[in-house]
Amino acid sequence: MITTLVGLAVLGVFLVSLTACWPVINDVETGKTPEYPDLLPRTYAAKPDLVFDAALHAIHRLPRWSLVAHRPDSSEIRAEAASRLFRFVDDVTILVREEGGKTVVSVRSASRVGKGDFGQNARNIRAFFEELDTQLLHPAEHR
Repeated sequence: MITTLVGLAVLGVFLVSLTACWPVINDVETGKTPEYPDLLPRTYAAKPDLVFDAALHAIHRLPRWSLVAHRPDSSEIRAEAASRLFRFVDDVTILVREEGGKTVVSVRSASRVGKGDFGQNARNIRAFFEELDTQLLHPAEHR
């Protein structure tokens, strides 16, 4: 009985400390979420259609991601990203637009359930940009 109570107390302290590591939000958007000032839209020198295509390939290469829809006419891509442990699904929206002769990519990742995501939506955005950069640098090797 005492072992169980001590175990529950330790678990409680662990969970409280774990939640203190991340802001209690479940919707992260590049350039619009003050809790993640490092997550900004990315600018590329490549043409928008090339970046759009690379973004589609990036989604297919990310584990537990699936393409939901893509609309080249509105430069929008929608995907789902499932978390590793509990397979919670996050909705990801990617916008590719031309701005000042360059291509700008904005990303929003939002959890479907819960009040906090333990940083998962920010990790989704970072993972997407990492794979997009890989696709744009070495497209033939990663398709």
